[in-house]
Amino acid sequence: MSARPVYLTSDAHLGAAPAAMELAFLRWLEHAGAEASLVFLNGDVFDFWFEWKRVIPRGYTRVLAALAKIVDSGVPVHLMGGNHDWWGGRFLTQEIGVVFHQDPVRMTLGGRRCLIAHGDGLGAGDWKYRALKWVLRSRPTQWAFRWIHPDISVQIARGVSRTQVHEGGPSAGATRRADALERWARDVLLESEDLELVVLGHSHVPRKVEVAPGRFYVNAGDWLTNGTYLVLEDGAPPALVSWGDAREGSD
Repeated sequence: MSARPVYLTSDAHLGAAPAAMELAFLRWLEHAGAEASLVFLNGDVFDFWFEWKRVIPRGYTRVLAALAKIVDSGVPVHLMGGNHDWWGGRFLTQEIGVVFHQDPVRMTLGGRRCLIAHGDGLGAGDWKYRALKWVLRSRPTQWAFRWIHPDISVQIARGVSRTQVHEGGPSAGATRRADALERWARDVLLESEDLELVVLGHSHVPRKVEVAPGRFYVNAGDWLTNGTYLVLEDGAPPALVSWGDAREGSD
């Protein structure tokens, strides 16, 4: 297996994550840029992201510089919009150089035919969020939000963000959402014979399930509590890795 692997992670929630975890995520980006053939960030990298015409949120300078450095080195970076950062735009694509997705995408990664989605609004339940998602992503809402002063907009976003660090394991709500996403992914895999891998995030609960021989559902987890990521390599099953374990193994 001479080809370099694909690295995929999700839910760093930069801006809400503890400083130590943000630093760890930055170190992971540097590692991924050196080792991977492609880096895929599967949503909610930022706890809030919205682009005005001439303004972008502050607080992400080092991570944005790291992403630009990876792209400049020739390694593609894909970013899936999550429920906290779906409103990405030209700054990310033109200034930083990432490939930005606002909808689930099918692509071949690590030799596997994959469906990648953040996971918000998928699976059973979550009806209130689905209704809110439709409103937040509508063109009138986006147009109106652009006319609010950025300082006020960021304050509003921080006020409504429900990002939390759950000590001692996932909350009951997170576990229910994780179960619903797993059921959804199983159904997709069983109905789509061409798919070999479904990758989600959103629940903050890392999981790897072999739904059928050689066909997997993987949730990459998060960086708030778990510091987990996915490694996809030709000829090998998907590997769900903890950054802490990976660092210990490299020492």
